[in-house]
Amino acid sequence: MLSNSTIFAMSKAAMEPKILVFLLLVSYSSVLFNLALGAQTYQGKWKLLKRSIGISAMHMALLPNERIVTFDRTDFGPSNITLPQGKCMKDLQSSDCFAHSVEFDPATRAVRPLTILSDTWCSSGALSQDGTLVQSGGYRLGEKVVRYFKPCMDCDWEEDQNGLLSPRWYASNQILPDGKIIVVGGRYQFTYEFIPKASSSDQRLYQLPFLKETRYSPLVSNNLYPFLHLSTDGNLFVFANDRGILLDYVNNKVIRTYPVMPGGFSHNYPSTGSSVLLPLKLLSTDNENNTSTPDAEVLICGGTPPDSNEKANIGIFVPASRYCGRLIITAASPEWEMEEMPINRVMGDMIMLPTGDVLIINGAAKGSAGWGVARKPVLNPVLYRPADNPSSDKNTRFEVLSPSMIPRLYHSTAQLLSDGRVLVGGSNPNMNYNFSALYPTELSLEAFYPPYLSSTKPRPSILAVRPGLKLGYKQKVSLEFTLEGNVNQGDVYVTMVAPSFTTHSIAMNQRLLVLALDEGVKKTPSGNYLVKGYAPETAALAPPGYYQLFLVHEGIPSKGTWVHIKQSS
Repeated sequence: MLSNSTIFAMSKAAMEPKILVFLLLVSYSSVLFNLALGAQTYQGKWKLLKRSIGISAMHMALLPNERIVTFDRTDFGPSNITLPQGKCMKDLQSSDCFAHSVEFDPATRAVRPLTILSDTWCSSGALSQDGTLVQSGGYRLGEKVVRYFKPCMDCDWEEDQNGLLSPRWYASNQILPDGKIIVVGGRYQFTYEFIPKASSSDQRLYQLPFLKETRYSPLVSNNLYPFLHLSTDGNLFVFANDRGILLDYVNNKVIRTYPVMPGGFSHNYPSTGSSVLLPLKLLSTDNENNTSTPDAEVLICGGTPPDSNEKANIGIFVPASRYCGRLIITAASPEWEMEEMPINRVMGDMIMLPTGDVLIINGAAKGSAGWGVARKPVLNPVLYRPADNPSSDKNTRFEVLSPSMIPRLYHSTAQLLSDGRVLVGGSNPNMNYNFSALYPTELSLEAFYPPYLSSTKPRPSILAVRPGLKLGYKQKVSLEFTLEGNVNQGDVYVTMVAPSFTTHSIAMNQRLLVLALDEGVKKTPSGNYLVKGYAPETAALAPPGYYQLFLVHEGIPSKGTWVHIKQSS
């Protein structure tokens, strides 16, 4: 019997001419696209980190030990990486000795196969307050499973086969102020529940008719992976297809409904757009009794007409949306502010950069999410600067960046790393591992370097903060940092980024806070610089857990260091 590596090598050798032709076509189409945009050069650059990690990175999370955990599905067939001897997964019909999850070290590019027993296809996840990756749901025998992965050197997956009350396939997760995780929706599941099951209130399902009402057809689940954002008042913003609500999940009440997003597009799977909560700018806290809550504003970009998936299934690939909408969900009378992207996009990932800007990456310009139903890969990321407020043309908030050579379509992922790069992987619009399809299964990982990593400006470096530093709410934070040259007092700020769980163009739990600063930057006796500020005031602003802390000077972020916000005892 041929080994897995031998089969892969033979397959790769056989397909080499087709792959070469495909890449040449991609490169040529990218050049034509660039010329059409009238641009000569683009900012940002790409670097291939690993040609194959053995699996396709359908789901991805960054842990506080700087390791990436990624996985696809256990019923894809043989992957291209095997499990250690003796760890084969057995069922009544067969024995599976192939890994479907790996741990990746971005620093060394080492890959470690992990053992996952139940099917994780189209599942959800979150990083718990102690840094454990909590991963929920999936397909068939995996649909009620909750899985745990701790950030330690030799850890592997642990699984609770009955961790959920209801099947959760294409559901969404959000960490709450008390540290629990809410799991919302799923295919034909119009409910939500909480994990872990620590109290009697966690042992029940809560009805959410909104998920049934926002389907475009009563027979089709076409509003999957709803967008979830924890508002600054502790309630949950839930968006499905073209509208949102504010949910009091404790009392199971919809306390607010929002206007329909203009444009006539759908934005959730399979019309997959993407969504972020824009930076929360924390206000100064001059004493323990002063509480000031910033507005919460949501940005939703991309998507498709509601019938795009149906048309794509019969070979008609309609253009994706090129619109974004901003909505201040805490405003007294919220109204959508619409903007136009430079490029149509479906299945785009939106990643918050340490600067507070948004990177829109991956996806296609035509078709929808699903098996083989997208065309015209969008190779150029786009940078969106939400803080810009041009008086004449708000579309100048967008900047088209350097293209990749690798199409990233259905089942692609992206993740912010602590060094400021964005890790990009996945893409498998095929029903199994297929290296000869129009858009082959992609096993590679690459890094995108945002423009700030190529800047000639000096990069600040944080000193005197221990990795994993524990912070309390409202606690004063002192950051010492170095910088070549003089500090621009008016352009220094500190951000905290909550690491996300990314899959299907949704970055669950993604959150960026701009900390309130107490005083201007001062020089230390040792010649370094010192800035003082405050940790977030409440768990509604920053749920307990691990965050990446960055210092930004003139648009250039330092490398991130991990801090840990502890829940009050």
